[in-house]
Amino acid sequence: MNYWLVKSEPGEWSWDDHVKKGVEPWHGVRNYQASNNLKAMRIGDRAFFYHSVKEKRIVGMVEVVREYYPDHTDASGRFGMVDFKALRAVPKPVTLADIKDHPALQNMPLIRQSRLSVMPVTPEEWQIICQMAGCPDAG
Repeated sequence: MNYWLVKSEPGEWSWDDHVKKGVEPWHGVRNYQASNNLKAMRIGDRAFFYHSVKEKRIVGMVEVVREYYPDHTDASGRFGMVDFKALRAVPKPVTLADIKDHPALQNMPLIRQSRLSVMPVTPEEWQIICQMAGCPDAG
């Protein structure tokens, strides 16, 4: 299993929106590096759901239930999407400031490539953030 972090502006698509839908495509990604990360996702992989812009915090966890396929919102046909199932909200949201303050998380793309919307998370980073979020059994 691989781990990821996906970012969304809560005014456009929030954790609550995703929970209401249950399973929903992650579309609209137009950055090649982020798109390559979507292509690398496999069924069963998990991702942190991160509210960007003003909130800047991890608020939930999702699971890949459909691998990369064409994005219907992309007229060029160059980009794709995956489907995520909402798993659970995190008991304690983990802020960007919390992540920046943790010495073992300093190499995360969230810190080093702050504009990237879909990024890998190492198993070690996943476990640390799960502990910080109050869900140590989420591995």
